[in-house]
Order: sequence, then C-alpha cells, then structure tokens
Amino acid sequence: MENKELTIIAAVSLNNVIGNKNKLIWNIPNDLKRFKDLTTGHSVIMGRKTFDSLPNPLPNRDNIVITRNTNYSNPDIKVCSSIEDAINLTKADIQPFIIGGGEIFSQTINMADKIELTKVYSEFNGDAFFPEIPLDIFELINEERFDSNSENEFDYAFLTYKKR
Repeated sequence: MENKELTIIAAVSLNNVIGNKNKLIWNIPNDLKRFKDLTTGHSVIMGRKTFDSLPNPLPNRDNIVITRNTNYSNPDIKVCSSIEDAINLTKADIQPFIIGGGEIFSQTINMADKIELTKVYSEFNGDAFFPEIPLDIFELINEERFDSNSENEFDYAFLTYKKR
C-alpha cells in the first residue's frame, strides 16, 4: 500500500460501543460534519451491515462494501469479499477510509496508518464495538475537546492517531 494512508474513522463511546441494532446511538452534528468533510472525495470501505444501515450510498464517495454474500449487489456501489480486495479497489485514492463496522475495524486496525476517532465521553449499551487501539503501534497526535451544548448532548473529542 505504498503512498496510501489507510484511515479508520469512527465514533466510539467510553466503553468502546459504536452502535446498537445497526444504528448510531448518539447524534453529534459536529461529528457528522467532520466525517463528511474528511471522507468526501475518497473511497469509503465498510461491511454490509454498515452499508445496510445507511439510507443511501454516501454521496461524492466511492462506496466499497465487503460481504460474504456472493449474490449481494447494488448498482451504486462496489462489492467485494475481503479487506484486501476492497483496498485494491481504491487504486487512485491516496487516503481510503474504513468506516465500519466492528468486525471490519477489528480486521483493519493493525493495517491502518491513521485513526480519526470521535470519542464520546459517556457509556452506552450496544452490540457493535471498536477494538482497543494498540498504543504500542499508534500515538495520539491531535486532540480537540468539546463540551456538550444545545446541539450536542454529550462531551466529546476528535482524536487523531498516527502509526508510529
């Protein structure tokens, strides 16, 4: 993956929950704006359940869905069966994004060059989890904290980790 910066992007609770019943648990408009700003114009790689949770393919992005279902198809996306195949489909993109879910994050965390994380400072019940970030291979290079307000119910932070 020379000259590519494979980036994981996720929003995670204090107890590493990322979702419940295939839905986002919190609504942080600033997080959604950051996600859109960072990923627009890039490839977004996701598992089928994550794709199914979206109302439509993400606009202005190359949507790549990984699934074991060989009959799965959608004319607006690229479908493949492995992380390697998905990354190979991002030929011209210097910064493809891994956008979920839990299983895909677990499979790619050691491959990633960068992690863009929104840390939500609350605990939630959920059935999808983000893996522990291996701090022996990643270092925190940027942190922006925000307090809850009328638009954002929870305290949160934007954290950027880079491979050492």
